[in-house]
Amino acid sequence: MKLLLFYAHTWWFKTASKSLPQVPDVNIEDSIEKSVVVFFHAEKEDEEKGKSLLDKLGKNIKWLAGKFNTKNVVIHSFNHLSSSKASPEFSEQMIRDASEKLKNAGYTVMCTPFGYFNEFKIHVGGESLAKVFKEL
Repeated sequence: MKLLLFYAHTWWFKTASKSLPQVPDVNIEDSIEKSVVVFFHAEKEDEEKGKSLLDKLGKNIKWLAGKFNTKNVVIHSFNHLSSSKASPEFSEQMIRDASEKLKNAGYTVMCTPFGYFNEFKIHVGGESLAKVFKEL
C-alpha cells in the first residue's frame, strides 16, 4: 500500500466521470477544512495482509492528524502510486473499513466516491510534515 498524506487547510472535490462502469451514478461536490487528505493506493500484494494493513493505515492517518490537532480526514482512492493494483473490491472495502474505524475513534471522515475521477482543489500547509509519503 502506498499513501500520500497531506495536511490541507482546505479540500474541495467534485465528481467528474466514472472510472469503473459498475459503480452507481453519483454527482457530488463537497469540501472540508483542516483535514488530513489521504491519497490511497492498494497494491495486489496487500490483499494477503488483511487486518494488520488496516491497522497500519489507521495509525498513519491518526499520527498525522495528531501532528496538526485535527480530527478531519479525507480518503481519496488514487491508483497512480504503483504499477501493482489490488482488485477494486479489495480497495473499496479497505476504504470502507478504514473510514468506519476512524469514525468509531471520533474522526470526521469524507471519502470521495470510489470508481470516479474527480476534480479537486487542495490547499496544503507549508510545514514539512504537511506532505508525507508512506509505504505500508
